[in-house]
Amino acid sequence: MAGNEWPESGELVVGTVDEIADFGVFVDMEGYEHRGLVHISEVASGWIKNVRDHVSVGRTVVAKVLEVDESAQQVDLSLKDVNEHQRKETIQRWKNQQKADKWMELAFGEDHGRDDVVESLLVAYDSLYEAFEEAAVHGMEALDDVSLDDEDAQAVVQTARENVSVPYVNVTGYVDIRSPGPDGVDDVKEALRAAAGEGDHDVPEEVELEVSYVGAPEYRIEVQAPDYKTAEAELEAAAARAETSIEALGGTAEYHRERTEDDE
Repeated sequence: MAGNEWPESGELVVGTVDEIADFGVFVDMEGYEHRGLVHISEVASGWIKNVRDHVSVGRTVVAKVLEVDESAQQVDLSLKDVNEHQRKETIQRWKNQQKADKWMELAFGEDHGRDDVVESLLVAYDSLYEAFEEAAVHGMEALDDVSLDDEDAQAVVQTARENVSVPYVNVTGYVDIRSPGPDGVDDVKEALRAAAGEGDHDVPEEVELEVSYVGAPEYRIEVQAPDYKTAEAELEAAAARAETSIEALGGTAEYHRERTEDDE
């Protein structure tokens, strides 16, 4: 895929082996107009008898850019200077970019304004993939600082939520709620509604929260969120809402992470 003309020295690039010679390997670099050359001494560590024992035409590789000579129209690459962690990480970024490019096509087709949307997203995010991932989790809120009109922003969010697989985490906590008053049952129900985020208590759009009965006076609070920090914060906030509600009605609430022994 043609793109920028030259990579930078030290950069890790993804490419496809398109020619093998006795002196080295030619690599068609993704995103660049020129091929790169991996000299036989940079294919692998140690003595190499036959280059084809290490690479094959059509294979996708990750290479490190050693030197760029624009006047000679040459890019020198190394395969041996890329460790396994770098290779996997670079391949994953490349795959993510391919996915993001496809999502942009789904969202905007051949619309000539698509490039403007990409440019705006990359001002706020390090990559298109990150922009789509955040849009899938946080919706329109993720694009508050992006210079997009509502129609374009909604297209990004809709496409993200239809295509991005967002990792979620689940956390669970428990709250013991007691109310000694004559309206104790109703008071506890009110506290549980508060814990669940009903009424004036907003729960973030990307968070799922459920409150269920375990055994009097214990109730379970389960939270699903994109990350542990958010999940833990929302779990504690739910328990705090229950406590505030029941204490205002003369009752008590006690939050704990493990079930009580009586309910094991």
